[in-house]
Amino acid sequence: MFEKLQERLEGVFHKVKGYGKLSEKNIADSLREVRIALLEADVNYKVAKDFLEKVREKALGEGVLTSITPGQKFIKIVYDEMCDLLGGVNKPLELSGSPPISFMLAGLQGSGKTTTAGKLAIYLRKKGKRPLLVPTDVYRPAAIQQLTKIGSQIGVETFAPAEGANPVQICEQAKAFAMKKALDTLIVDTAGRLHIDDNMVDELVRQKAVLKPKEVLLVVDAMTGQDAVSIAKTFDEKVSIDGIIMTKLDGDARGGAALSVRTITGKNIKFVGIGEKLDALEAFYPDRMASRILGMGDVVSLVEKAQDLFDEKKAQELERKLRKDEFTLEDFRDQIKQIKKLGTLESVIGMIPGMKKLKGTIDFSEAETEIKKTEAIINSMTAKERIHPQLIDGGRRVRIARGSGTQVRDVNELLKRYLETRKMIKKLTKGGFKGMPRQLLRG
Repeated sequence: MFEKLQERLEGVFHKVKGYGKLSEKNIADSLREVRIALLEADVNYKVAKDFLEKVREKALGEGVLTSITPGQKFIKIVYDEMCDLLGGVNKPLELSGSPPISFMLAGLQGSGKTTTAGKLAIYLRKKGKRPLLVPTDVYRPAAIQQLTKIGSQIGVETFAPAEGANPVQICEQAKAFAMKKALDTLIVDTAGRLHIDDNMVDELVRQKAVLKPKEVLLVVDAMTGQDAVSIAKTFDEKVSIDGIIMTKLDGDARGGAALSVRTITGKNIKFVGIGEKLDALEAFYPDRMASRILGMGDVVSLVEKAQDLFDEKKAQELERKLRKDEFTLEDFRDQIKQIKKLGTLESVIGMIPGMKKLKGTIDFSEAETEIKKTEAIINSMTAKERIHPQLIDGGRRVRIARGSGTQVRDVNELLKRYLETRKMIKKLTKGGFKGMPRQLLRG
């Protein structure tokens, strides 16, 4: 996300940091390049203009020109204004109140509401809630079945509407059902249209009156660019929304909608969808996003992801195996799975400060292919072979290669790497890992 904008801004900042002193002309030239970068990223023209004016005023009025490190101060001003542009601080969902509380998801057809409903259910479950998915889209073929399937995949109950019930009746029935089953949160997946019309608006208003939702969340597709911003503005005028969930942000290298929507609508982005998987929903933090856009990384989000995946029991078991020199190919595969859950290698590298420059030197697609190949080879082994790789003779290597769609040399290379890793671990275990921090042993 924001790839093109990141590249342009990094070029601007590199120049700025190279100036021994900044002048009004330097600042004007730099802001002109920032303006081009923002417009190329599909940021709303008025939003870009106001943003640049604020940066210019502060850059000329906060001692930047006479500073010992004028470039750094200029970048700090851009960062602060970017945070403000994106909403300032994280605005979490309002989860208080007498159960069941409701969240309505609104949006046009194709914006990703149904998938987002499932993602939001996972998020709320992590917060200790017991959500119920409620489908009120009675028009789109298989819409109810789609939400039911998602609910089944993630282990969240989906309300089954009565035959012939309209959206308002479904809301009433779902509230009663939730109370009966002690489910404390309703996630209502409303119907969309190809465009905003009076019938859709009227239906949303009537559902809102019945549900009295904590928040109406508008789901918009970042790939539609400035159309997403105008859609959000219209929805807010017609229905009054409380926040925005922006989907497919990982697929939009420009990202201008995310930079424009808060200013145009006055409503905060609450979440961003960053992938197709049902756990690919992130709470939106303006400061972290500004840091990513300006090429400063986002270590906080990376650490939080790692903490979510951390399993204390598995970590203790892995530590025991390392100490006893019992690290198997089964454990090797488990570690690969854990790493994959953090996201793509490119996205992880992009979250580490100073590491983004590696993007031009690493073929991430090739690296991802190698990881998949390694996992496929281990998957093609029997459970006994994973624990006792010394059993893997020539004939077994041929079978494993065929089963994984690889070559025998790939199997040989993996086994070689594994044995080298075992040797290294054995050296480290001499003396019982003396002097090594437990955190390192765990991961």
